[in-house]
Amino acid sequence: MIKLVVFDLDNVIIDGEAIDEIGKLMGVQDQIIEITEKAMQGNVDFETAIKERVKLLKGASIEDIKKISDEMPLMKGAEETIAALKEKKYKVAIISGSFDLIANSIKERLGFDYTFSNTLLEEDGILTGEVIGPLVEGSKFDVLSKLVEDEKISLEECVAVGDGANDISMIEAVKIGIAFNAKPALKEIANEVIETRDLTEIISLLEKKTNLEKDKKQSTKIEGNLDNAMDKKDEYEKKLSKISEEREQFNQKAKKHREIRDELNNSLKENLNVAIEFRDKRNKINEEVEKNKKLRDKANEELKKMEWSSGRRDRMKIENEIKKIDKIIETRVLDIKKENKLVKDANDLRKKLMEIQEDEGVHEEAQKLKETSESYHAKVVELSEQAQENHESMLEYFRKTDEIRTNADEAHQKFLEYKNSASAKHEDFKSVLGEIHKVNKQLGGMRSKRKDIENRASRKKDREEKERAEEIYRRFKEGKKVSTEDIMLLQKHNIV
Repeated sequence: MIKLVVFDLDNVIIDGEAIDEIGKLMGVQDQIIEITEKAMQGNVDFETAIKERVKLLKGASIEDIKKISDEMPLMKGAEETIAALKEKKYKVAIISGSFDLIANSIKERLGFDYTFSNTLLEEDGILTGEVIGPLVEGSKFDVLSKLVEDEKISLEECVAVGDGANDISMIEAVKIGIAFNAKPALKEIANEVIETRDLTEIISLLEKKTNLEKDKKQSTKIEGNLDNAMDKKDEYEKKLSKISEEREQFNQKAKKHREIRDELNNSLKENLNVAIEFRDKRNKINEEVEKNKKLRDKANEELKKMEWSSGRRDRMKIENEIKKIDKIIETRVLDIKKENKLVKDANDLRKKLMEIQEDEGVHEEAQKLKETSESYHAKVVELSEQAQENHESMLEYFRKTDEIRTNADEAHQKFLEYKNSASAKHEDFKSVLGEIHKVNKQLGGMRSKRKDIENRASRKKDREEKERAEEIYRRFKEGKKVSTEDIMLLQKHNIV
């Protein structure tokens, strides 16, 4: 569990090098930058570098430096990050080879719990060119160890953030060492590397680390040796291969049913279009039917008017009266007097009927109207039959459309079923892949430790060779003979 987070100051909490800004006051910025770069790359030890740079600052005003301190820009996300860490109840500290004039100001601005830095010596407000402090001769690891002891915690409960070679000692020592926009020398040994100039990246990184620790008990237990870890990895890879095959099978089935569904949907559209065509034809024919009906009805209405106006109405009235009298005579028992009267009335009506003559021209025109009406009616019957045929065809294609839609829906459901099964397998795939990543990380740790041992051995060998080369060079200057092998050693270490 994390309890303490330690930061370097320059180019980590503040966006720049404080000593470079002070160097501008004295016009020695370029010389300071050159020495700083060598130190950050690990080519010059920090004690030598800090003393050489501070000498260049001799004569600078303390007041001017305080002004620089107040104006130093913070790194992007610095305020949010420190606030978030303190909210999680972590202690936060600055351990920097920079100077207390700057560090203490930043401590107050951001609310750091501790700051450890060096002090620029001054007389009457003017720098003497000398520096003292825990990080002149001592390392950041030394300061961190003392702080950890005072806080009664362990280095395993610490996080360190830095950017240069002088941070290596504390980055190596803690549980999580973070290289922030760092030099290659630091990146090589850090647990985590952040390349963006945004400190809030640290928050999400630590949250991930914290979550991993919480899940550690539930995660797969991997044996602590390389062979067992490799066996575990092989086991997971076989499992991964099987899941991948099963996922692919589900994907293929999903693809097949998707194609079936799409084909059916295309067919559905085609059938629907045909049904709509028949509907449109039916509607168009029905419009013609209605048109012919109106024409027929108009002809019939004119015919009816013509018949009434030509005397036909009177003839029909008399004929109906005659029929009525004849029916009474046939169906009823009447006395002779009443029967004779009815016979006489019927005969009088017949005489009157003979007197009514129908206009011949009107008759002909009525006949033409009747033929016209019959023609329109025949057209109505013919078109109605066509409309009915198109209506039945429309219904048939709509029925086909419904069947196709049902089949398409079934294919879609199958597609979703197989797609969901493939997705579930993909989640299994990611889960197993995550386990493989964990194993790979453990393998990387083991290999890293082995590499560290090899590197330490190599560095030790290099130191021994360099010491030997320096001894050879000393003897050479004294006039003693050197061998070809000795000369090659001198060249290797750039001594001659």
